[in-house]
Amino acid sequence: MVQLNEVEARVLGALVEKEITTPEYYPLSLNALVNASNQKSNREPVMQLSDADVRTALFALDQLALVRTLAEGRVSKFEHRFRDGLGTPLRRDEVAVLCLLLLRGPQTSAELRARSERLHTFEDNAAALATLDRLAQRPDPLVVLLARQPGAREARWMHLLCGPVSEAVAASTTQKAESAGAPRAVVAAVNEELVQRVEALEEMVFTLEQRLFALEEAAEAKRSE
Repeated sequence: MVQLNEVEARVLGALVEKEITTPEYYPLSLNALVNASNQKSNREPVMQLSDADVRTALFALDQLALVRTLAEGRVSKFEHRFRDGLGTPLRRDEVAVLCLLLLRGPQTSAELRARSERLHTFEDNAAALATLDRLAQRPDPLVVLLARQPGAREARWMHLLCGPVSEAVAASTTQKAESAGAPRAVVAAVNEELVQRVEALEEMVFTLEQRLFALEEAAEAKRSE
């Protein structure tokens, strides 16, 4: 069973996400992967990783056969091997759920279903739960159902790719939100439409950055001829 640190988990999750949401710019260059890992939306916690941080994570993931480096001209690019790197191959719905858990930490099945639209469409909450149960029942379980937090309406799920989950750590997301003084009900009903708009804008920025990188690489290659 693999055991990632938080930076490796973020880098792997970013590669999985971008393969599905922006396939035209996948595999990712190092610059693109750093940007994807440091996004401010759809990430918990928000990180400020350097090129060196991401390179170190990529080396570790390569040793675990979860990432592969591709040489494309003068620029190295990176792709994940997540679907087949954990034993039994993963299905599309399983990849989507694990990707969200890698990027955002513990979440309820309802949250996972709502946030997975760009990655995989679940017909209803029962479908999301069936996927989670399947991941939990593998010979080496990949997710676990956490104990329901006091006052919470629903228990949250977490991936096990970073090892056993500490309940204290798992509760941190809720505690951070509540520390700002927001009632629990309000925290649970954060404006999903606003979140989706921010995510769409960040995806647009990411796409424009990738186009700029491609133009810069083409210009550099032409100057070298």
